Amino acid sequence: MKAEYREEPCRSALNRVKGMGFSWSLNPYMGCAHRCTFCYVRAFERRADRPSDDRYGTSLRVKTNIADVLRAELARPSWKRELVAIGAATDPYQPAEATYRLTRACLAALARARNPLGIVTRAPLVARDLDLLQEAACRAEVSVSFSIPTLDETIWRATEPGTPHPRQRLKALASLVEGGIHAGVGMAPLLPGLSTDPAKVRDVVRAARDAGATFLWANTLYLRPGTREHFLEHLARDWPEQLPFYEQLYYGRAYLPREKTQAVKDVVARFRKRYDIADRRPHAIRPEPVAEPEQTSLGI
Repeated sequence: MKAEYREEPCRSALNRVKGMGFSWSLNPYMGCAHRCTFCYVRAFERRADRPSDDRYGTSLRVKTNIADVLRAELARPSWKRELVAIGAATDPYQPAEATYRLTRACLAALARARNPLGIVTRAPLVARDLDLLQEAACRAEVSVSFSIPTLDETIWRATEPGTPHPRQRLKALASLVEGGIHAGVGMAPLLPGLSTDPAKVRDVVRAARDAGATFLWANTLYLRPGTREHFLEHLARDWPEQLPFYEQLYYGRAYLPREKTQAVKDVVARFRKRYDIADRRPHAIRPEPVAEPEQTSLGI
């Protein structure tokens, strides 16, 4: 499906975030050509009276001036160099990035400012920016999470129609780790009755270990209005036998009950321990943040 790109400047680059494991996010694009059926951003789009159905991802905003705006925000005396999450609301390495290179420009600004950053992506294009990630990691904490909930071809093709193959992501992961970057796998979202199958979970964890993942985490699907309707519509098309199960499982709720989520995470934890996912980067190639040189007074 061909996407329309709208080149529009932005007034701000950094977005304040609440209720997450980080306080600031950065999104060089709005909308995502990956068009994942389970994307939680669809819920935000619906709340903003924007399309959350199949039209989402067909019209993308390109924030052409975002790197300039970011540099100005990072230079403010009030900025405390807090962690910036890149890709919280749209993939920063979706196809548009190959042309516009806005994420790369923002990485350069963050590296220069010695600012911690974390990237979440489903695209191997991030490996293009290994040089900047290494530079940034010598100045502040850096991490890259590759979203890989499944290696099952049928599930991947049906639920992530616009994404590169998961095996390509694993190859990019390996190249980043070989380059010294703290990079791992986020198994999210895991889909009950589909990608939560222990054998499928095992396949991802084992592949992550083979690629050198320094960490691995997981989370389950949540269905807020906007995401819910779209996901269930596609579920009814691709796995009609699963629809009654999901309607019952998510009846009156957006999140799975705590015990069901924990049961899935326990399976992931068991395989993570079996395959011993850990940071094995040799110290010789591991970038370490170097303290910023102190300025001395001239004593005039």
